[in-house]
Amino acid sequence: MTAPYDEPAWSEEAARRVWDGAVPLQVHLHDADVTALPPPPPFLTLGPRIGYLPLLIPVIKAHFSSALPPGIDTVWFEYKGLPLKWYVPIGVLFDLLCADPERPWNLIVHFRGYPADVLSPCEGEDNVKWSYMNSLKESAFIITGNSKSVMNMSQTDQVALWESVMKGNLDGYKNISTKLKIRPFEEDGLVRTPSAEHQLQQGSDEPESPGSGKTCRVPVRLYVRSVEEDLEDLEDALPLIDWERVSYINRPFEIRKAEGSNYITLEHALKTLLPEFFSSKSTGRAGSDSQALGEMDSAPDCSAIVSSTGSSQEAEPASTNLQEEDVSKRTEVKLVRVQGIELDMDIPFIWVANNLKNPEYYLHICVYVGSRKQ
Repeated sequence: MTAPYDEPAWSEEAARRVWDGAVPLQVHLHDADVTALPPPPPFLTLGPRIGYLPLLIPVIKAHFSSALPPGIDTVWFEYKGLPLKWYVPIGVLFDLLCADPERPWNLIVHFRGYPADVLSPCEGEDNVKWSYMNSLKESAFIITGNSKSVMNMSQTDQVALWESVMKGNLDGYKNISTKLKIRPFEEDGLVRTPSAEHQLQQGSDEPESPGSGKTCRVPVRLYVRSVEEDLEDLEDALPLIDWERVSYINRPFEIRKAEGSNYITLEHALKTLLPEFFSSKSTGRAGSDSQALGEMDSAPDCSAIVSSTGSSQEAEPASTNLQEEDVSKRTEVKLVRVQGIELDMDIPFIWVANNLKNPEYYLHICVYVGSRKQ
């Protein structure tokens, strides 16, 4: 039995630390885009962890303006030859790609040659806003059973919400996000009202409203990176040269406190979310094969596959026990990161979900697994 945990479900201090978190960036202009000598110096800035790379383009472009070629093209970023997914938060990209945190993080910016075969189109802030709002709709659906609270927001409120995210304004965000009526996640969150009971007895297919008896579900976005199994130190991991070594998975986690436990741990949640990577007999083993570690989706609207009443296993069927046991012999979990933190696996998952989630209500988790060569 785990020890009691006295921290509150939501912490103002933790939320502010997440919103204030930033990655120091050193952005270099790609050699092919340099039209002046000497070449311009790199641009130093702080990239908000909850922010997105395209939102930095105006200040980056202004810095390099005197050296840029004429004409306009879509701007994109790369790290060690890997084009960066523009719709993934900066903090997540950093946690996923830098096994050994690199400070400052050296990126290359391109103003030509957009890799349309790797990256979905991004024409600027409007695309990023659309991607954010789409993720917010997904998470609202997972949590409440529908996305009406987001769909019914006025245009003024949508703009205010997005501007608070862009500016890292937590107070402004809280003022607007209360209209979504999404409460902090709770364990044993199943609360049945008379209307909900009647709805169930009548077999209604109508989506449940917040607080009407829906089991508490947390939207989780997992990024599972495969590295060499025999690494003694993750800082020696080979850099990613393509996205085929990363599995990008949307799965909700249903909060149901385990029998005999005081709270659900992060380890328990990960085993439930990633049964194909975690053996049921071992706490530190994970699984991966050529199908599990598939190519990271290029589209920004990777919708969570959920039903209004299904569990995470129903949303994406788990591997068979035989596959899990076979997979667990080939792989090992080496690192789990959330918001740049290597968390203790015994930490309450409910605390992680409430305090380390991003503004679109998704909890982003980066998992490094070492896999044997087949």
